[in-house]
Amino acid sequence: MISRRKFKFVRQFTLCPRRFFLQGLIFAVFGFLAFIISYFAAPILFTSRYDNKNVASKTSAAVIGIAKNEFVVSHISTPTAVKGIYITSWVSGTKELRDKLVRIVDTTEINSVVIDVKDYSGRISFNVEDSYLKEIGASENRIPDAREFIERLHQKGIYVIGRISVFQDPYLVKIKPELAVRRKSDGGIWKDFKGISWLDAGAREVWSYTAAIGREAYSIGFDELNFDYIRFPSDGNMKDISYPFSGKKSKPEVLKEFFAYLYTELKPTGATLSADLFGMTTTNTDDLNIGQVLENALPYFDYIAPMVYPSHYPPSFMGFANPAAKPYEVVKFSMDAAVKRAIATTTTAVLSPTSRIASTTPALYKKPSFSAQKIRPWLQDFNLGATYTAEMVRTQIQATYDAGLTSWMLWNAGNKYTVAALKGDDIVRLTQ
Repeated sequence: MISRRKFKFVRQFTLCPRRFFLQGLIFAVFGFLAFIISYFAAPILFTSRYDNKNVASKTSAAVIGIAKNEFVVSHISTPTAVKGIYITSWVSGTKELRDKLVRIVDTTEINSVVIDVKDYSGRISFNVEDSYLKEIGASENRIPDAREFIERLHQKGIYVIGRISVFQDPYLVKIKPELAVRRKSDGGIWKDFKGISWLDAGAREVWSYTAAIGREAYSIGFDELNFDYIRFPSDGNMKDISYPFSGKKSKPEVLKEFFAYLYTELKPTGATLSADLFGMTTTNTDDLNIGQVLENALPYFDYIAPMVYPSHYPPSFMGFANPAAKPYEVVKFSMDAAVKRAIATTTTAVLSPTSRIASTTPALYKKPSFSAQKIRPWLQDFNLGATYTAEMVRTQIQATYDAGLTSWMLWNAGNKYTVAALKGDDIVRLTQ
């Protein structure tokens, strides 16, 4: 039996088929227009939410590939001013812990995170697809949902930097001991005072291994590849050490060749590249006996990150008995020196992110000039040499700005950051 309402509908359709056809056509047209508008307008709306953060958000144009299981991998552009915090691989793989740090990004001026791809242990923090890396077996899968986590960060407009510890790698030494730094006395594997073994910086296989890790990290969504421990050892028995692969080349020469290799291998991927250097590379013109010279790194990386932790400077630096107690002075002095050397002048200049040398002052070094904004320091947010208050953390940030720079990153090995030192953020971020 047909209900009264259904009978009425059937009767109307039978008597007026043209009217129902026209109504259906109108609904179809409006539905199609709504789809087109939402498809093209969504990226624009998404981007506009972050203009004040200087973050280029993910749009359809940012999709660079499709991984297994049709997981779409995307990247976002480097913020004009990177303001970052470091997160270990273990914390990144633990939801309740990482969520607390993401909350800091959501509610403060922080717009970037630095996550371990490979730390001092030599273990890679996620599963890899590259057959060579699989053969090495360094993956420990500390971040089981690495792809998904990075994508969620991207959805929030957060820039994701992957940190790769290079020549301090006891795992690879164990797998391939022939690549290790050796004792001169008996040919055994050399270790530093912490008992950690090192790879010879001149070993080409280590270079290709590092590049393979970089490509893998970029392929799962890391926007920038940050290389740490790109140096020769410094804190062991240096009288009983030998480098089988570096040979008679000087340490700066070996590292410069390595930097050039990374650039050649990884820049074509589209990844942004950065390098961590000792803080005193900004003020010393020698290689500190570890091979690091600021001028040798500048041409090959998009950003240089001097680790200007005041607690790491020796007593009497700048005439201070305890440099850790003088965070503004140490950071300002170091960043002023870095700016001079980057732009190749004898005068300090405050530059915009895209500006280059415009001074007629005689060059301090016979070398190319670079934007001062290549310099992006690591700042201290941990207690060593002094108890670091919010004011002491903030004064380092101010010193960075006063040197004409715009970007900085905070380091705390335990991932415990002084939120009171960070400016609040009134921008509403997108949530899942």
